[in-house]
Amino acid sequence: MTPEHAALIDGEPLPTERVNAFLEAPHRGAGNCATSHDGPAPARRQAEAPSVARQRRRWATQVVVTDELARRACTDRGLEPPPEVSPAKVLTLAESDVADLGSIVAAALAHSPAARTLLAALESEQTVPETAVRDYYDRNRDRFLTPDALRRGVDPFDEAAPSDTLPYDEVREGISRELRKAAGRKAFFGWLDQARAGVTYAHGHEHPGDPSHPDHEHRH
Repeated sequence: MTPEHAALIDGEPLPTERVNAFLEAPHRGAGNCATSHDGPAPARRQAEAPSVARQRRRWATQVVVTDELARRACTDRGLEPPPEVSPAKVLTLAESDVADLGSIVAAALAHSPAARTLLAALESEQTVPETAVRDYYDRNRDRFLTPDALRRGVDPFDEAAPSDTLPYDEVREGISRELRKAAGRKAFFGWLDQARAGVTYAHGHEHPGDPSHPDHEHRH
């Protein structure tokens, strides 16, 4: 693999310039602490320790590889992602989404229209059984207390009366939507793990958590 290639995906080179373009962009709101600094990229690089710069490049490579894998998956599925956005226009993600998805996948979804399109397709394919929806409602009554019950500090698992809990029919669709979303994310992670099996990284572009390099950091 030449320095012009950050990785090989099923034997096809991924140009290093795509990783560089991502690194040059002023990212805000997505990524881990090593990729979310404000200010011009050259100034950031000069202020960084070499180990931090290496981890930033490895982290950015994962985001770009995920984008490329998603593009290919969309092509295979006949999906048409929206027009590509500039790396400088990385969307801000809710903190809860970063926690749920992990910083690499969250940033990839923010950066990549193809990844978002694929995730939406996977979510739409999920089927949530009625029994699973009902079971979630029964086990999480604390989430479905009425505003009045919340004001009174009702314990949903002890002293709650039937009138203190929102009726199942009122919340069923919301529960089903959330479970379908969770199943879609699980399917996305499963797809990504399988798709990454065909990726070979160039030196200096390995996964940040790869224990084969001395300053590895296990952070997704």
